Amino acid sequence: MADFRKSTVYQVYPKSFYDSNGDGLGDLRGITEKLDYIRDLGADYIWITPFFVSPQNDNGYDVEDYYKIDPRYGTMEDFEELAREAGKRGIRLMLDMVFNHTSTRHEWFRKAMEGDEAYKDFYIFRKGKAPGVPPTNWESKFGGSAWEYVEQFDEYYLHLFDVTQADLNWDNPRVREELQKIVRFWMGKGVKGFRFDVVNLISKGAFEDDDQGDGRRFYTDGPHVHEYLKELNEATFGTDAEFITVGEMSSTTLENCYRYAGEDSHELSMVFSFHHLKVDFMGNEKWVIVPFDFQKLKDILYEWQTKMAEHRAWNAVFWCNHDQPRVVSRFGNVKKYWKESAKMLGTVVHCMRGTPYIYQGEELGMTNCGFTDISQYRDVESLNHFRILQDKGLSEENAYQILAIHSRDNSRTPMQWTGGRQAGFTEGEPWIQVSENHSFINAEDEERDEDSILSYYRKLVQLRKDYDVIAYGDFEPLDVRNPSVMAYKRTWEGQELLVICNFYGKETVWSSGQDLDAFCCILGNYEDQRTEKDRAALRPYECMVLYRKK
Repeated sequence: MADFRKSTVYQVYPKSFYDSNGDGLGDLRGITEKLDYIRDLGADYIWITPFFVSPQNDNGYDVEDYYKIDPRYGTMEDFEELAREAGKRGIRLMLDMVFNHTSTRHEWFRKAMEGDEAYKDFYIFRKGKAPGVPPTNWESKFGGSAWEYVEQFDEYYLHLFDVTQADLNWDNPRVREELQKIVRFWMGKGVKGFRFDVVNLISKGAFEDDDQGDGRRFYTDGPHVHEYLKELNEATFGTDAEFITVGEMSSTTLENCYRYAGEDSHELSMVFSFHHLKVDFMGNEKWVIVPFDFQKLKDILYEWQTKMAEHRAWNAVFWCNHDQPRVVSRFGNVKKYWKESAKMLGTVVHCMRGTPYIYQGEELGMTNCGFTDISQYRDVESLNHFRILQDKGLSEENAYQILAIHSRDNSRTPMQWTGGRQAGFTEGEPWIQVSENHSFINAEDEERDEDSILSYYRKLVQLRKDYDVIAYGDFEPLDVRNPSVMAYKRTWEGQELLVICNFYGKETVWSSGQDLDAFCCILGNYEDQRTEKDRAALRPYECMVLYRKK
């Protein structure tokens, strides 16, 4: 049986992964054709973002039919072949379930709009406070009001995301039963994992104006969320000991995550939290340009590592996904120390307590896209904020600078398989432009280079399988206030692991307080390691993983 603590999950964004038929869109057959690549990386699970029928207003996170595969991605036969072929290679599939909301083109919502009261109760409709005034002042996470007026009912429906993504009413037991049926259907197809999108938003609290913010305190980690997740667990995946689940937790708290992912809580296997990926925001505002706060990054990671361990709860550890900019562009140095910083950042998360997730192309050191014109962008959030930023008085140039750093399209450009035409992603015209640096950042070249980022990631994935201290060990932060170095210690049954990472492009000397000569280096991003007694001389972005068995 797969142990999720020793496993690594590889995330595929199918639209941008590999196009098997030349239409410019990645597809399910494309994943099947690249299974050997994922196997050779060492991944145990593939998390596939939504490929269900969808109008694609939010790249598939607006689901029109949970039971059918969007023809642009292939057929049910293609999925079944993918599941079979993955199984032959010892890889399990994890599907992405978007259960906070559906597309407004979903059959349930269409029936609601026809006036069917039973289906109106599948969603959250409310009267306005006054003519032309929404029920509350809550804001959509994509900008503007979270309420959309429906003239025929003289009511508004709630959409925390795009206007075409209507929030489901989880307080209605019929909704929960329908969602359980969907989970059981895909379990029947051999799926062995689920990632639940923004699942901590499913239980809404009071529908009141928020005089302190955008409304999120009324719907985040809501009053019945733990009850509903336990119910889903017990009715579906909780019956299969081999299943893994991960919840995407938006603006959550540690205290709630102890329960979501507690060893004995019977909710989820693990959680995604994003606090560490807001250290280059200004408060909760992401559409700004500020340097990342290294001390805050360390404090957040250390707190989540230690507190989740104390409460016997489990983390997903990651830098990248389809909603985040590329980490090497964000916290690394893509100009002078691209390779060194990409390897160092991978080391940070892969040696932590938690299940590591690799987002397609991260293992190659893929960078932000470098787009310079709004016509190149596809992401609804980016397009909205390009307008919103200028409405707030920013120049077009400044708006472009902010998009270049924070747009979700940074992670959605096609996977860079080769240095040739369209990066080997498609024979046709890709749905979104390929990054120009594919000529020197691509899988084909890195396969041939023993010093490549890809080669290094394969070693990182194998370390977790080879060393129990990484999978099961305690976590202890070291030298917490060091301005340049992130360091921590893992211990387990007489094994000790030191992870030392220089986050900057200048040399520094790190004092460990213990005899480093007693350790051997099992991985590093420079050919040699300069340690002497209790000191390590670290070159730009240098990392080292030191091990000893007492």
